[in-house]
Amino acid sequence: MAATKRKRRGDLAFKAKRLKRDKKDVGSSAKLNDVGEEAKEEDRDRIPGPVCKGQWKNKERVLIFSSRGINFRTRHLMQDLRTLMPHSKADTKMDRKDKLFVINEVCEMKNCNKCIYFEAKKKQDLYMWLSNSPHGPSAKFLVQNIHTLAELKMTGNCLKGSRPLLSFDPAFDELPHYALLKELLIQIFCTPRYHPKSQPFVDHVFTFTILDNRIWFRNFQIIEEDAALVEIGPRFVLNLIKIFQGSFGGPTLYENPHYQSPNMHRRIIRSITAAKYKEKQQVKDVQKLRKKEPKTVVPHDPTADVFVTPAEEKPVQIQWVKPEPKVDLKARKKRVYKRQRKMKQKMSGGKAK
Repeated sequence: MAATKRKRRGDLAFKAKRLKRDKKDVGSSAKLNDVGEEAKEEDRDRIPGPVCKGQWKNKERVLIFSSRGINFRTRHLMQDLRTLMPHSKADTKMDRKDKLFVINEVCEMKNCNKCIYFEAKKKQDLYMWLSNSPHGPSAKFLVQNIHTLAELKMTGNCLKGSRPLLSFDPAFDELPHYALLKELLIQIFCTPRYHPKSQPFVDHVFTFTILDNRIWFRNFQIIEEDAALVEIGPRFVLNLIKIFQGSFGGPTLYENPHYQSPNMHRRIIRSITAAKYKEKQQVKDVQKLRKKEPKTVVPHDPTADVFVTPAEEKPVQIQWVKPEPKVDLKARKKRVYKRQRKMKQKMSGGKAK
């Protein structure tokens, strides 16, 4: 006997079974009504299919990796970004001797068209590259005030793989270089719709705020009850250095005039502390010179003793008799103790005999 095919019931529009009518049951309409009711009951108890059956069209993939020499805080920040961005990919650390143009080849091998590259220098300065590989543009930032998810311990929480909302400051639309950065940030941080690793929910928001010529990144949870925001983390500040036309190089489109390098900042701090030390030393030298200078003798003012009243003169008394010697109490006690000891010794000697 041929095996009968079983029909799937995953679709939303479920068609009721069409019963084959035999020649004998053509006139039995009551049985057909009973079968229709059973089919309706099955529709009620049936579990619906998946929420969305869209097609994944936006093939954005972001490569997130770093150079050698990063510290633990940078490594944790990089891991947090990978968890927040389901469309990201990881790679091994790149050698510092290699040129940055090699990253375009790495992106091509990993099938990625965007890149976030963390570059560490002097084991204390961290730079972030945001690039559209391989044609550009790209931007270089100095990363400051890093706080990771494990460090903050905020009360907010979100579903892993959910798609975020992107909130930008109105200042991004005022200047052309900020508008370019806005488009670059949208393409990198926005999770593509219907991505296989993403969840079809929106429960958190990425905020990019411009303050003090810097871009401040925050991640907030959206609470369903009252649409309030609770911070999740991580948080960091991006200080723009340059925007390049190509990917990791090329002609400079914009250079930040307010940017101050970390080396210059540390140099200014050292010069301030050195100036304070020099000022203290100069004060000490002036004090030593004043001490060595001869004191100026002020002439006597005859009018200074006008209101001075002379003291009463006491009669001088001359003592003709020799004073009595003072009694030494300690010496007298010692003599008494010596006598008592001698008496005890004599008494103890006489009893022994």
